[in-house]
Amino acid sequence: MNKLLVSMLLALGICSSVQAAETVVGDATAGQAKTAVCGACHGPDGNSMAPNFPKIAGQGERYLLKQLHEIKDGKRVVLEMTGLLNNLTEQDLADIAAFYAGQKGSVGAADPNLVARGEALFRGGKLDQGLAACTGCHSPNGSGNAQAGFPHLGGQHADYIKKQLTAFREGERTNDGDTMVMRSIAAKLSNKDIEALAQYIQGLH
Repeated sequence: MNKLLVSMLLALGICSSVQAAETVVGDATAGQAKTAVCGACHGPDGNSMAPNFPKIAGQGERYLLKQLHEIKDGKRVVLEMTGLLNNLTEQDLADIAAFYAGQKGSVGAADPNLVARGEALFRGGKLDQGLAACTGCHSPNGSGNAQAGFPHLGGQHADYIKKQLTAFREGERTNDGDTMVMRSIAAKLSNKDIEALAQYIQGLH
């Protein structure tokens, strides 16, 4: 019995060691050298100047890596990135994610006419419709939860936020997992709700 227990513990230890060895750790310095193509749309430091391309500076590493994998694998379709990741290795993706995660994100300005409505939705949701507040996953200041893989939203371009919320609502973006959490939330948002949320998030920090 003791021999069996020891064997099982040894096997578990070996499996854990193998799994740990397979985990790729991103190198931010190496990542910077691999982002020349990325910078054309996202800016050299990840702060995109174009409102239709997301700011990825300061985004959580886990979230960035998930998006890179799913774009490369075709689970998330981003036409502008078609084929750009095909030749990148696991290490390349991890390095790029580490670089952008270490950058400081910029903040935009919100439309003052929409701030109150956007803040009410972001912080309070719509309880009568079963719509949870955004703060639950994305934190009160929009910084997200990097360890859980929930994205940083504060300061993101309003146009980009609108596009993603609409895509989730219409089922055009489906990489929110089996829980369909973003699709179920977005389904309860009107166009005016989305506009107000996007404006509020753009100025949130």
